[in-house]
This record gives sequence, C-alpha cells and structure tokens, in this order.
Amino acid sequence: MKSLIIAFAVIAVAIAKPQRGLAPAAPAPPGSEAYAETLAQDFNIEPDGSYQSSYQTSNGIAAQESGTLKQTGNPEAPTVVVASGSFSYTSPEGEQIQVNYVADDEGGYQPQGAHLPTPPPIPPAIARALEYLQSLPQRK
Repeated sequence: MKSLIIAFAVIAVAIAKPQRGLAPAAPAPPGSEAYAETLAQDFNIEPDGSYQSSYQTSNGIAAQESGTLKQTGNPEAPTVVVASGSFSYTSPEGEQIQVNYVADDEGGYQPQGAHLPTPPPIPPAIARALEYLQSLPQRK
C-alpha cells in the first residue's frame, strides 16, 4: 500500500513540475510590421437583432459588417442572420486587397474581390450543348 502511495506521489510531482518548452511569443514591438493598434471600433446591436460593426487598425486593416435577422419558416431554425460587409488590408506584396461579401442561408458566404480567382469562360460549343440539354424534356 505504501509503495502505491509513493508511486502516486512521484507521478503527481512529475506532472506538477514546470514543463520546459517553447517560451511564449514576445509581443511585436511598436513600429514593426506585425504591430497594430486599434484606431476606431464601433459595434451597435438594435432591439430587433440587427447590428452594425466596424473597426480600423494602425497597419491599414479595416472592416465593416451589418446584419439582420431573417425568418426562415423552418421550425428547426426559425431565424438566421443575413450579413453583408467588406474588409481591406495590404498584402505582403504591397497590393491593397478589398473584399466585399454577403453571407446568408441561401448562398452561404459569397466573397467578391478583384484578387480572387475566377473560372475560365465556358467555350461556345459547350454552352450550346448545355442549352440543348436543358431544352430536352425532363425524365421522371
């Protein structure tokens, strides 16, 4: 019995011993690229559930969003939030990035921005084939 108590005591001491590992990251010094201060911040929630939010930081990041509650008619999720907004920042290459978005229950998150990739155009022959297939009667 004594050996069991001693074994548990040794395990408890080993677990309680300070662990050696990576030191916590030091905060970025003021003036460095990673350092940013919040210059402006606003958040407003209305009684009807709608909201507006925005912020701007000293390193050029800015964002704004507004949202409203939408009735779905679904008893499992009677209301959803429909949001729209934008954010901008400077890429590591120095390019100004601007993203506008809408997020809802029908289309999900839908970002738009000049830097986002887009699919190539559909070749005319494929477009005609798709139109032809849509004109055929539907099978049941």
